[in-house]
Amino acid sequence: MGESTAKTMDHRSGGVPTRSIDSRDIDGAPAGRLLAPRRPRLWFEILLIAVSYWIYSLVRNAVPEQQDDAMRNASHVWGLEHSLGLAFEHAVNHAVNSVTWLIVGMNYYYATLHFIVTLAVLVWLFRKHPGRYAPTRLVLFVTTGIALLGFYFFPLAPPRLMEGGGFVDTVRIHHTWGSMASGDLAHVSNQYAAMPSMHIGWSLWCGITIAMLAQRAWVRVLGVLYPVATLVVIVSTANHFWLDAVGGSLCLGVGFAASWAVYGGLAYRLPRQVRVAAV
Repeated sequence: MGESTAKTMDHRSGGVPTRSIDSRDIDGAPAGRLLAPRRPRLWFEILLIAVSYWIYSLVRNAVPEQQDDAMRNASHVWGLEHSLGLAFEHAVNHAVNSVTWLIVGMNYYYATLHFIVTLAVLVWLFRKHPGRYAPTRLVLFVTTGIALLGFYFFPLAPPRLMEGGGFVDTVRIHHTWGSMASGDLAHVSNQYAAMPSMHIGWSLWCGITIAMLAQRAWVRVLGVLYPVATLVVIVSTANHFWLDAVGGSLCLGVGFAASWAVYGGLAYRLPRQVRVAAV
């Protein structure tokens, strides 16, 4: 029986076959790879994401709300930023809060886009980049899992709750709906799980994914701007210190490392389509 081949699609070639791959490259995992990407199944992915987010929320909110430790850690973080000469959150919070339409818009941004954009990117990957979907999804899952360790071992009050900080809780002041960070829904969410920031971890994952895989230049630019805008929002609304964003970025780095170890390469450099051997 002769050697069978399969074709891969380069994501910038518009679906035109670019090279042939020997069946041994399809069926045999190269050195350093534990798994080969498989075609994702819609029902399984919906179930996996729903169950994973439920477990994440359950664990995050089950972490004891250690108020004393959280306030003490907030003072330490705030002091560290002052020692670095980069304690700008208070000035930004008050400046943006003085523009009502802007801060209200940021409140809604914080409450909604965190979920909407992340799910939209997952759907886009599932439909347009099935060969890269599982490795890229793994990055997000590992990032989120590592964050749970941060929530448990380093409870941190956000600036808006820090005693004597003088920050404005913009959701409470402007009566914005939908945010679990403060207001009517605050009792269902752990208020002292600010480090690391998953608003940054997730938005940076979205931004990098879009910038690496989108074909249109303006879409890639939006991908780059999305985590930057998110950083401005989390600081302006006093939901995070900028060091929380650093923590979220480090968690994302661990996620990429884990995906590389499992799939043998950067998720975005894997074939766009799932490799299927010819019969």
